[in-house]
Formats: sequence, C-alpha cells, structure tokens
Amino acid sequence: MQPQSIDDVIARLESIIDDAVARGDRIGYFAALYNRVTLAVREGIRTGEFQDGPRMERLDVTFATRFLDALDAWRAGQLPSRVWLKAFEATLSPTPVILQHLLAAMNAHITLDLGIAAARTCPGAELPGLKTDFDRINTVLASLTPTVEGEIGRDSPEFALLSRVAPAVENHIVGFAMDDARAMSWAFASALAPLPLQQQVPLMARRDDEAAIASAAILADGIFARVLRHKESTDVAANIRSLAQGEFRISVAAADVATAASIPA
Repeated sequence: MQPQSIDDVIARLESIIDDAVARGDRIGYFAALYNRVTLAVREGIRTGEFQDGPRMERLDVTFATRFLDALDAWRAGQLPSRVWLKAFEATLSPTPVILQHLLAAMNAHITLDLGIAAARTCPGAELPGLKTDFDRINTVLASLTPTVEGEIGRDSPEFALLSRVAPAVENHIVGFAMDDARAMSWAFASALAPLPLQQQVPLMARRDDEAAIASAAILADGIFARVLRHKESTDVAANIRSLAQGEFRISVAAADVATAASIPA
C-alpha cells in the first residue's frame, strides 16, 4: 500500500530499517539517513516553517514514494529506473564503502526523483509557487553532508582522518554529486511541469541515463574507496544503527542558517 501521509512514509522507512538490521541489508544505510531527513521535514511542517504545510506533505509523500516503489519493484523482480537499479545492486556487494552506498542512493533520489515529485505535486503554472519551499527541502538535503561526514567517520577511521588532514579534498568528494544534483533538480522540475505526462517520459528517461552514469562513477572501486575500506566497519547492522540513531535535531529554519554559514563569502 502506498503511503498517504508523512507518518506513513516514516512507518515504511522504519520497517525497512528494522528489516535491514535483521538481515544485514545495506539498503538500510540510505533508509536510516532518509528517515531522519523525513522526521526533520515533518517537524518543519508541524511548526509552520514551510509556506504551505499540506502541500509540502504532498511533495514529501510523492518524493518518498518514488524510492519506496523502486525498492518494491526491485525486490519483486521487476525493473526500477536504471539509477536505482545501480544503487540496489550495489547493496549486494561488500565492495562499496558506506559513503558510496549513501551517495549512490542520494544521487538516484535527488537527481531523478526530486524534480519528478515536484512537477507531479505542482504541475504547470502551479510550480513557481513551490520554489521557496522547494529550496527549503534542498536546504535540509544539503544538511546531510555534515551528518554523513560525522557518522561515517565513526565507522570509517580513514574517512575521519581524511576529513581532518585534507578537508577540502573530502568536501569535494562528498559534495560534488549532491551539489550538482540539487542545483539541477529545480530546472528538471521546471522542464517537466508544463508537459502532459506522456511527454514527460522521454525527459525522465534521459535524466535516468545521466544519473546512472553518475552512479557508476560514485560506485567505482578507485583509490579513495580502497583507502576507506581498509579500516571501515564491516558490521552492516551496527553501521545502520549508527546512522539511524544519530543526533539529527536540525530544524528546517536552522538548516537555512547552517547552510548559509557554510558558503564562502
């Protein structure tokens, strides 16, 4: 059953997390992090931090359903989008490190799903009115970067060392895909929104192809991944619990401030 509310989304994500911990399924890495973002968005809706709370809930549910439907399709032996297929297939391998799993899933969800969700929530002339709240969602997504850095550092000593010794290099590696994806997601939504649904399909297919190429680069077993893997925890269940239980008390408004403070003058 598809979620009808943000509470339904959280319940589904928590079920995926529990199952992933029990089975040592690496999809739990993204589900754990995504659930915390969803909790932050729910709190922002409840405290009036968005211009239109009900509309934001519709966007959140539509956005999350893209991930949930892709996962259900893959588990049922059906074909999800190419970019999600790469992220899901990677969870079957012990080779990618935690960071690669997270970035591959975030790339699929932001590069492909976010623009589609926005265009479906606010089609046609309704889309421009979403821009302020869309930017606030992007702010929450941007706040993932320090969260990912801090928590992976606990399970991956080599990543923590890189963060201390060469923070500029580490920030480039973590941020490149997400910065580009977030910057392009509104343009993608703007291209889709005016079109009939059937005419959106070729644009979605092209974006899926582009995102899949990016995921291939993210998941490549290069020197950076091999260095991180050297001392990274191989206890999948413990790593998922670490991501799921971390402190994520940031509000949407606080994320605005934090993100602005991180931008060089």
